[in-house]
Amino acid sequence: MELKATRYQVTDGIAVVTLSRPKRRNAWTGRMHTEYRWILREADADPGVRVIVVTGDPEGNAFCAGADLQALEGHSARGQYDAGTPDDIAEPGYGVDPAFDAAFAYHFGVGKPIIAAINGAAAGVGLVLAAFADLRFCVPGAKFTAAHGRFNFPAEYGLSWLLPRIVGLTHANDILLSSRVFTAEEAIAMGFLNRIVPAQALMGEVIAYARTLADGVAPGSARETKRQIYRDLHRDAATSVKAAEALLVAMSREPDYREGVRAWMEKRPAEWTG
Repeated sequence: MELKATRYQVTDGIAVVTLSRPKRRNAWTGRMHTEYRWILREADADPGVRVIVVTGDPEGNAFCAGADLQALEGHSARGQYDAGTPDDIAEPGYGVDPAFDAAFAYHFGVGKPIIAAINGAAAGVGLVLAAFADLRFCVPGAKFTAAHGRFNFPAEYGLSWLLPRIVGLTHANDILLSSRVFTAEEAIAMGFLNRIVPAQALMGEVIAYARTLADGVAPGSARETKRQIYRDLHRDAATSVKAAEALLVAMSREPDYREGVRAWMEKRPAEWTG
């Protein structure tokens, strides 16, 4: 696919996806969503990719400023919202669990850890994108907002399900019912962010963290642990335990289990095969 609204680069097992519409503050469009899903499918299928990082083009001074306002104006003129995506859009993460087979929920089915490197404002769909990442690193002072209230929209793309699970009901109600702007410093106090990192150090720290995952965690372990986490959000404890026990038996038969044990005993880095 020709990438016009995004960039994609893989270096030593770490894929970096850049939302790249800097003149529009990396605002989200149907074209960007189409490209983004294609990239995630490619990264998920690539055995050389261990971790995925998502960020915004720094020239846009934002992570993602939400839906493009020109597109929203067009939707208003037509009398209804239009996602602007083709019928044959890529389906990354689909087929793992029916609970993941929907827009943005597909992140949970992708078998690689996804880190959001939030380098500026994240509004509307930008907040959705950050929320569906597995980990969130952010620059100081970045502004967040759900934004939907001012446009007579509902809470978008499952935020009403996901945010209470990340920050708790009290904070989620504040964010979603008010559509107010809140800062990175508030977001980390709520538990929405993992770290706040100075802007000049953000990508370096994110890549270093991604490297620890890529080098220190077997690909199969990263994949199955991630899926356990999100499946367990909607199942009971006993089902979770039984599923974990079955996975333990199955994964102990894989070559990476034997390699992990040998590497630990020999005090050397493991050479994962995935």
